[in-house]
Amino acid sequence: MPNIKSLPSFEQPRAKFINKGFNHLTDADVLSLIISTGTKELSALELSGVLLAKYDYSLLRMARCSYPELMKIKGIGEATALKIAAAFELGRRKLTNKTVNQVKIKCSQDAYNLVRADMEDLNYEVFKVILLNRSHTVIKVVEMSRGGVAGTVVDAKLIFKTALDHLASSIILVHNHPSGNLEPSESDKQLTKQLTEAGEYLNVKVLDHLIVSYKGHYSFADLRIV
Repeated sequence: MPNIKSLPSFEQPRAKFINKGFNHLTDADVLSLIISTGTKELSALELSGVLLAKYDYSLLRMARCSYPELMKIKGIGEATALKIAAAFELGRRKLTNKTVNQVKIKCSQDAYNLVRADMEDLNYEVFKVILLNRSHTVIKVVEMSRGGVAGTVVDAKLIFKTALDHLASSIILVHNHPSGNLEPSESDKQLTKQLTEAGEYLNVKVLDHLIVSYKGHYSFADLRIV
């Protein structure tokens, strides 16, 4: 990775952006604009190259890292790590900042598209519920719990209270697997069965249970488990 000072002025990331726009910038160029300041040994562009190499040039892998983990890389201090983490968070929010009550769920892919940007690259487990009206239009997506890498605790009473409070006719359960493994655990299967049966008594149908990761999604409904 070249030192930014050794590049002709028109090839430096800031100048390329001003003259040509982001489409002409490499990932390292864009990252160097976020980092903005290098170290005594490395320019911002060189530091970007080191950072990308650390994660095999995968922005998805980098996005899954917490800022304390980023700070373990030589040359990345707290301020720089926070800038990088904030940039990825803005990207997630941009993708999820839509009027969800205009989204209609027709299949598991629709539900996955609704939550993927906010969940697929998390390094901890989160459980959410998509609340739907009678026409399967989204009322709201509610986070019910979050935990560590291995799992999170789910309170069935809180799930159905939330559904009833919002007058939901049906719900879709969603949680992520930070490991990337999309296969449901035995506890996932048991929880799905329990919540499906509870929903029948309350007239709130559990339409599906999605497991989300950076590799894609698993749908209980597609396999006719719910």
